[in-house]
Parts: sequence; structure tokens; C-alpha cells
Amino acid sequence: MLVIRRAAERYHADHGWLNSNFSFSFADYYDPAQMGFRALRVINEDYVAPAQGFGKHPHRDMEILTYVLEGAVKHEDTTGASETLTPGELQHMSAGSGVRHSEMNPSETETLHLLQIWLVPNALGIQPKYEQQRFKVQDEPNKLHLLASKDAREGSFKIYSDAELLAATVEKGSSVTHDFKGGYGWLQVARGSVTVQGHALKAGDGVAITAEKTLQISSDEGGEVLLFDLD
Repeated sequence: MLVIRRAAERYHADHGWLNSNFSFSFADYYDPAQMGFRALRVINEDYVAPAQGFGKHPHRDMEILTYVLEGAVKHEDTTGASETLTPGELQHMSAGSGVRHSEMNPSETETLHLLQIWLVPNALGIQPKYEQQRFKVQDEPNKLHLLASKDAREGSFKIYSDAELLAATVEKGSSVTHDFKGGYGWLQVARGSVTVQGHALKAGDGVAITAEKTLQISSDEGGEVLLFDLD
């Protein structure tokens, strides 16, 4: 079963320097029917104005992933990490027992466009950590790349959550297929457009997937997707 959450159905918040679209309840947006899906708690699409960003603030007991689509983000946190993240890279932070961090747009001219993802952890109070890595999602299209998993296989990040994150760039006229471990998943269209089980989806659309063994993702025009395999 597929339940589609269209891009236009998301909550939109405009703070001037920040434009955000929330797939699930977040900050001032509360909808008891949209509290996440399985371990996926937050997936926000953010547009951050030049030289603006999220000042240092605290988190704990959450697995946080950042996927940059355009521009760059300057990250600093209390683990000592100070890095700049660009498209093609994924950032992972285990907030664990507590961490403070900032995420800023270092450009004076370019807007930062990113997906912010929170996963509910399966272990509490762990030591905070930060890591980032470049993956070949754009360099090797028509293939699902494993970005994060519980066992760090295939060079993916080790995360403390009952979830795996995969991503693919699907070229025009091509497709990819995924076999779910437990039958639950969430698909987020990051760019372009794709077709899933006969449903046409565009950038910003999300799909909750239940009791599906296999998912085929195809595209007539080209698209990029994030796929969560959820226990």
C-alpha cells in the first residue's frame, strides 16, 4: 500500500531568511496525523538565504542527516567538528547524550537548498559523533546507493536507528528496484519526477510504503530520490 504526501500538502513556513516545507509535525506545526512514519520523524526541505542559517542550538537522542541539493552548509558542533557540506555529500550527526551545533549558509550570493532528516534512535545516551562523506549518487546513476545503515555495510554511515537510507539518480527512461527487508518504507523525491507503482511523483512528493516487498522506481524525464527502508 502506498500513501502519497504531495509536495503541496506539506506545511510551509516562511521566515524571510528561511523557507521550509515540513512533511511531518515540526516546530510550530502540529498535526497528530503527521507525526512521522516508523523511525522517520522529520523530513524538512529548507531554503536558506545567503549568509543566514541556524545558530548554535542543542539536540539529544536523535539521528540527524543532512542532504544538500544546492549551495553549501557550514557545520560546527561541540564535538569539535567544523566542516563544509556540498551537493553529493551526506552529513550524519548522532546527537546522543547531547550536542550543540550550527548550520549556516556561508555564501554571500547563493541560496542553500537542503533536506533535513531526523530518525528516532534505537539507543539512548550514546556518545555524540559527527561525520560526512561524498557518495556517488550523481556519478553512478540508475543504482540505489546505500548511504546509512545499522551495520555500516557497503561503506555507509553507521546509524543508531531502525532504518536504512538509500539514494538514486534515475535517468530518463531508466529504473531502479528495491526489495524491502520488512515491507515498510518512505520515498522522498528530491529532484525531477519519477513513477512508482503507476503513481506519478514530482520533487517534494513523499510516499509512505506499507506491506510492499518490492518497489520499482522509473522516470520518463529524470529524477533523484531518497528511499528509507524501515523496520
